[in-house]
Amino acid sequence: MLVLDGATGEGGGQILRTALALAVALGRAVALTRIRAARPKPGLQPQHLAVVRALAAISDAEVDGDRRDSTELRFTPRALRSGEWRFDVGPSSAGAVTLILQAVLLPLILAAGASRLTLVGGTHVPWSPPFQYLTEVFLPALARTGVAASATLSRWGWYPAGGGEVAATLVPGRPARGFVAPGTEAAITGLSAVSRLPRAIAERQRTRALERLEAEGLGAAIALEEDRAALGPGTILFLSVRGRAGFSALGRRGLPAERVADDAVDQLLGWRRSGAALDEHLADQLVPYLALAPGASSYTCPRITGHLRTVAELVGRFLPVEITLEDSRPAEVRIAR
Repeated sequence: MLVLDGATGEGGGQILRTALALAVALGRAVALTRIRAARPKPGLQPQHLAVVRALAAISDAEVDGDRRDSTELRFTPRALRSGEWRFDVGPSSAGAVTLILQAVLLPLILAAGASRLTLVGGTHVPWSPPFQYLTEVFLPALARTGVAASATLSRWGWYPAGGGEVAATLVPGRPARGFVAPGTEAAITGLSAVSRLPRAIAERQRTRALERLEAEGLGAAIALEEDRAALGPGTILFLSVRGRAGFSALGRRGLPAERVADDAVDQLLGWRRSGAALDEHLADQLVPYLALAPGASSYTCPRITGHLRTVAELVGRFLPVEITLEDSRPAEVRIAR
C-alpha cells in the first residue's frame, strides 16, 4: 500500500482526487494521512466524500475512513467497471460536479467499455472549473492526446443552491500520444449567462468584455444565454481559447456586471502577456494523462503553481515518469516516460 501525506505540497483536495484517480486507474492500494490538515475545515468534506465514493463505486473498492472530517483514508480498488453511473454530491449541496468528472475520467477511459455518467451538484461554483471549462478547454486538450469524452449541461447549478446536472460519455482508450501545445494564436470565444436574473446583466457583462478586448486590439465571439430552470440565481462570464486556456468570473449580490467582466478579461490578458501556451490550471490537470501517454510531452504555462508541483510529485510516486518543471518565464513543463 502506497502511503501519502495529504498535507504536503498544495495540501488540499487535489491530492485526494489525483491520488485516488491514479490508484483506481493503476489498481494500486493507497493510504492518505493528514488530509487537508492545514485547511480551515480539515479532513473530508461533502464534496471530497462524493469523489471518494464515486471512485470507490467504479472500482468496487474497500474503503476505510470515508466519513466527514476524517483526516485518514485507506482505499483498495478491486475491479474497475465501466457502465452507467449516477453521482450526486448530496442534497442541497453545490459541491463541484466538474471535479468529480475530472477524477473519474482518468480511470474510466482505461476501463473495458464506454461509460455514461450523470452528475448532480454545482456546475458553476467558486474555486472550481465551470462546466464550460470542461467542454471548451480541458476535453479539447485531452482530445489532442487521443482521449475521447464529451459532456452536456442538462441543468445549471449555482452556489449555494446546487442542483445542476451534467451528462457525460467516456470512450475507453488511454492517451495514445504526447501533447505539444499549438504555437499559433487561436480565436477568443466566450459566454455571458444568467439564471433567474434579468437578461440585461448578461448583456452588460458581454458589452464590457467586448469593449475591453477591443481596446487591446482583440476580437471575440461571446454568446448570450438566459436560463430559468436552475434552482437558484447566478451569472458568469467565461472566456476561452479552445483547448489552451479558460477564464471565468462569477457574479454575486452587490457586484456590478462590469466588474464581473473585468475580472475574466484581466485573467485572459494576463495569460496572453505571459506568452504561455496553456493556462496554469490546464497545466496541472493534464499531467496524470500525459504520464500515461507514450512519447514525450511539453508545453508552457504562466508559472509553476503549488498545484502543478504537487501533482507532478504525486504522479512520480505512481509511475516511472520523468517530469521536469522549468521555472522560467513562461514556465515550461516536460514529461517523458
